[in-house]
Amino acid sequence: MSTPAPPAGPTAADSGSGPETAGLDAAAAAWERPATADDASLVRSSGVMALGTLASRVTGFLRTAVFGYALGAATLADAYNNANTLPNVVYNLALGGILTSVVVPLLVSAAKRDADRGEAYDQRMFTLGALALGGITLVATLAAGPLVELYAASVHGSERSVMVVFAYFFIPQIFFYGVSSLAGAILNARGHFAAPMWTPVVNNVVVIAVGLLFMVTAGLNLSTATISPGQVQLLGIGTTLGIVAQTAALIPALRKVGFRWRPRFDFRKAEVTEIRRMAGWMFGYIATTQVAFLITTRVANEAAVRAHHLHGSGYTDYSYAWLLFQLPYAIVGISVITALLPRMSAHAADHRYGLVSDDFSAGVRLSSVIVVPAAVVLAVLGPPLAEVLLGYGSMSFADARYLGEVFAVFSLGLAPYMMFQLLLRVFYALHDSRTPALIGVLTMAVNIAANLTALAVLPPADVVAGLGAGFGAANLVGAVAGWLVLSRRIGGLDGRRIGISLVKMHVSAIPRDRHGRRGSARRNAGRADHRRAERQRRAAALRALREGPRRHRADRSERNGYLQAARLTVPPDVSRR
Repeated sequence: MSTPAPPAGPTAADSGSGPETAGLDAAAAAWERPATADDASLVRSSGVMALGTLASRVTGFLRTAVFGYALGAATLADAYNNANTLPNVVYNLALGGILTSVVVPLLVSAAKRDADRGEAYDQRMFTLGALALGGITLVATLAAGPLVELYAASVHGSERSVMVVFAYFFIPQIFFYGVSSLAGAILNARGHFAAPMWTPVVNNVVVIAVGLLFMVTAGLNLSTATISPGQVQLLGIGTTLGIVAQTAALIPALRKVGFRWRPRFDFRKAEVTEIRRMAGWMFGYIATTQVAFLITTRVANEAAVRAHHLHGSGYTDYSYAWLLFQLPYAIVGISVITALLPRMSAHAADHRYGLVSDDFSAGVRLSSVIVVPAAVVLAVLGPPLAEVLLGYGSMSFADARYLGEVFAVFSLGLAPYMMFQLLLRVFYALHDSRTPALIGVLTMAVNIAANLTALAVLPPADVVAGLGAGFGAANLVGAVAGWLVLSRRIGGLDGRRIGISLVKMHVSAIPRDRHGRRGSARRNAGRADHRRAERQRRAAALRALREGPRRHRADRSERNGYLQAARLTVPPDVSRR
């Protein structure tokens, strides 16, 4: 399960113009320069990864739906989701950003520099990472209780006790997250991108099976006060087995590219120094994001306590909304970033900064084809969509609708988030982790200020939605700052073409009428009223046609009755005359 820390649409109208075709037009307009071999390679790599990421995110959504059905959005769900976040927090803070963003450029450089194409360097890197992960996992597991206190200080009673037990089961996931990231970095540096995108499907399938088994054996509508120790163990062990299976599924891919881990301890001072130099500032950046996330989690838990878990209103809503928010970005954005990083690193190593700028521009425009329309649509349809998809079992319709409202607020920040993440990868390709760390301080300040303001100003039941707005604002500020710094450093970022493409895509996401015209909500509402009145007039006319013969027969029967009555009242001699 990821944490918010760094780390079929409408049919076309009669004329054939609609959101789907408009999106394709915008995508075509985005690619104005002739395609190159590198562009084709990027599209192919991104396509393979996008399919894997799509499968991963679809199964991830099913996992969220199953656990929403099983646990709901109250105390048990908050205990589970808070505890399941802790391994991600510790992993990201300790090694996550280093393994995902720093290691790949170093592996690419070693492959170009060393006579053995970086094989010995890969072995030393994997050994060093495994040793570090083992030590961090051990220390974090022993500190499960204090970690729960740090992130959920306002939670007490049975919810707190169950959360601590879950933490002991979940924190060992740190080691397997790290090994999985190391394997993925080696595969990416060797030009193989598919396996790291597909293996999370294994994780999701295992955890979905655990959730279904939990529902069969334990039932629904449980709370932290009614769940049994055996049921806690089922959720704890089963969830951790998912990430173990995900890591094991990468072994065949590593063997396919010729990598078999043979521990090497001949670490070289220059290599460790380079890692420390880049990792130091990367740690600073990750630290800023984790401080912001710490405040976010504490505020969400405090809001849930104040609101007495009304409609959830706590960390579970934030967590589920974040997972849904990641879906459109992950399908394309993560795939493009993963494919771009080795290529940008190679161009940066050759000081070909114009090509680095072209890579960034292509990545933004390719990602935006999906991200921009998705942001517009999901911001509008979030609440009803959540009701339809998640309002079952232990999660009421009111809980699901509130979750959808949080998701809709998150979706407004989807484009800035994508842009910020791509900008960060350009800095890492330039072997610069100092600037992202300094920008991270700025985004942390904005995020914390927004979150504390939401807690102080908004009603407790609306605070979590405010946290989504704070997250979007922080990413917008980070994207602007990163763009200004990076544009000066490499001589521009193809801003004009990116800007035109983004404007076209946003305009294309606005719904059209059947004649291809975009109208305001008021005009569309007026047309709807006119159509409704016209349907009512037609229905009245149809009823009149249907009732006409019946009314004619009724009138004739009534007239005959009057005549018969008149005959009975006329004297016989008069009638004979």
